[in-house]
Amino acid sequence: MKNYLFIFSALFFSFQLKAQTLKPDVFVVGNSNAAVAAAIQSAQSNVKTILLLQAGGFDIEPIGKDLHSGVQATFLQKIKSFKKQNESVIESVIDSIADVKFDKQTANQVLTQWTDSIKNLTVLKNVQWVKADRSGKGWVFKLSDGRTIRPKVFVNVADQKLNTALKIDASTANAWHKFDYDSTIYKTSVAAGKHIGGSTNTIYSLYQFLMPTQENLVYVNDASSMLMGQSAGAIAAYAGFFNLKTSESNLKRIQGELIAFNTNLVPFTDIGVKDANWKAMQMVGLTGMLKAEVVNGKLLFNAEKLVSTADISQTMKDHFYKAQIWFDDHKSAIITIDAALDLIRYVGNKAPESMRKEVEKKWKTTYAFVSDFNAGRQISRREFAVLLQDYAPPFNVTIDKTGKILR
Repeated sequence: MKNYLFIFSALFFSFQLKAQTLKPDVFVVGNSNAAVAAAIQSAQSNVKTILLLQAGGFDIEPIGKDLHSGVQATFLQKIKSFKKQNESVIESVIDSIADVKFDKQTANQVLTQWTDSIKNLTVLKNVQWVKADRSGKGWVFKLSDGRTIRPKVFVNVADQKLNTALKIDASTANAWHKFDYDSTIYKTSVAAGKHIGGSTNTIYSLYQFLMPTQENLVYVNDASSMLMGQSAGAIAAYAGFFNLKTSESNLKRIQGELIAFNTNLVPFTDIGVKDANWKAMQMVGLTGMLKAEVVNGKLLFNAEKLVSTADISQTMKDHFYKAQIWFDDHKSAIITIDAALDLIRYVGNKAPESMRKEVEKKWKTTYAFVSDFNAGRQISRREFAVLLQDYAPPFNVTIDKTGKILR
């Protein structure tokens, strides 16, 4: 009797499995660098995510000399910690995550532990998709184990078989852009720092992940790039979370989400995520308010350099109507802390006395500035970026898909 019960239970479970339909917000197919990064970010952005490996584990390629941030930096840090714990690697041998090397087995162990611990993320291993098609504004995938997946948003990581099955034309897939102030496309960046041709001075626009003829599809054309994968995951998660089409992606919200997860959107090599003011300098950097300089293929923010009137007059006028009036009255060639506070107060419509007192209190606490507050001293780029982002953020100014400011 027990044997019959066991057989009946097994058959019943098998029937249930085959009849099961899963409805995640985001579905990612692949076991590559980009696929796992997309799935991790999507789940971290608080949407139900399924990652289909179609194999028994992850197949991670070596990570080059990118400007590491976000998921990629966390992965390398986890590899570093794993090596120290399991291979008796002393701290001095691996000075930074830039020095971390790993094999596929180690990468698979680290990623398995990590993905198993992430809420909202389900990883299906050794299961293949056997049929893929559209279903309304979403998708439907039949799996080899009999289950069906109906996600709102699908992340396709350069899977040519899926391209064929779903009639996706990937021939126009885009390449990374060189960071260049002559093209405002850098303001739409959602990924930065890919090492190409000896330089990490690169960005990738949100709109390069979207296909005009394919709604609720986020396409990644480089399976080896965790940087791209994470951005794709954030884009997909936004649409899934708010039940929107990917064509309705909110650039600023997605950029803000990626920055919240310590992701470089501007490839400054001299400002790391551990810097207390990194977030403000990234957000202000995206606007071009304070122009950086390129030295030997590296983009430098030069946080401690002092701000002149010439540095900010035009960019402030571009972002704020009232700035024109202020600069008409400001004749000095330099910007002191006092002048910066007055300018920011004016364009941000803040009360002068209360703002100044608040800034003085925040100077070494909230802002973690090393210098003393001295209103008559010329302000640094770091200080100006932080104050501007706090009281009159140019990051909030609306732009179009090309990065042009909309009035």
